[in-house]
Amino acid sequence: MTVQAMTDQSIAVQSLAIGNFHADYARARRSAWRVQIVSTLLFVAAVLFSAYVGGFFGFTDVSLPGGERVSMLKIWAGLPRLGEYLEKTVPKLRFATFGSDLAEWFWRWKTWLNLLLETILIAYAATVLGVFGGFVLSFFAARNLSPGKLVSTVTRRYLEIIRTVPELVWGLIFVFCFGIGPLAGVLAIGLHATGSLGKLYSEANENIDMRPIEGIRASGGNWFQQMRYGAVPQVIPNVISYTLLRFEINVRSSSIIGYVGAGGLGQEIRTAMSLQEYTDLSALFVIILVTVTIMDFASEKLRHRIIGLSESWA
Repeated sequence: MTVQAMTDQSIAVQSLAIGNFHADYARARRSAWRVQIVSTLLFVAAVLFSAYVGGFFGFTDVSLPGGERVSMLKIWAGLPRLGEYLEKTVPKLRFATFGSDLAEWFWRWKTWLNLLLETILIAYAATVLGVFGGFVLSFFAARNLSPGKLVSTVTRRYLEIIRTVPELVWGLIFVFCFGIGPLAGVLAIGLHATGSLGKLYSEANENIDMRPIEGIRASGGNWFQQMRYGAVPQVIPNVISYTLLRFEINVRSSSIIGYVGAGGLGQEIRTAMSLQEYTDLSALFVIILVTVTIMDFASEKLRHRIIGLSESWA
């Protein structure tokens, strides 16, 4: 075979390979487009069905200023009422009498501050309970650290159950058991936090380097020593970060859990809503907003400092 023939054959093979590549690429692109179109249609259908089930497409009769009644979508009929409700919560603050108007707005400030302190302490105590329970159970829930498959499965199911039940439901249960007060709130939020933190901690445990644990096991260390000296030092930064994040969440939760009688500012929110004291509601919301903002800011700064996240975005 001559050199020219070999060259022509090589060019033909290359052309065939290039053609096959372009054909395969075109088929892959068409397949990707079909998957994308079908996925988009399914997503839109799911959103529309969810909106239908949620009543977004429901109609209601509305009286117009002229007296006639018309039928319109509930969502459009309710938006003006939302504005009316928010308008009622805005206090009258005049420049000339700002001090007295502000004092009238926060007329129960001493009681509210005491309940605010109770709210923060509920969140703190619940976080301590959640950290202790979640940290201990996370080692049994982690597949790579658990003493056995059955232990891991049972622990993971238990964590799923206690975090699936909403905190307000736990609050109702514990109010029935222990009566109205902060104890029910601490137990409700703490139990839910145990389930949530246990899952986060166990996932951190499953991502550790197993070589230190294998070294401790090879030197005769028992299971507890393997966890104490091989696993805990690796997960401590994640544990601290998740704990501070959960404390932020618990502060918000403890502000609402009192609505079912489990202590904190939630009791005052329920009373204000029942008596239609709209300006009291806005005052309570301001107190909660300021508190949560301060707690979030401080917790975020501390968390970033612990995990070594730079303050500079440059």
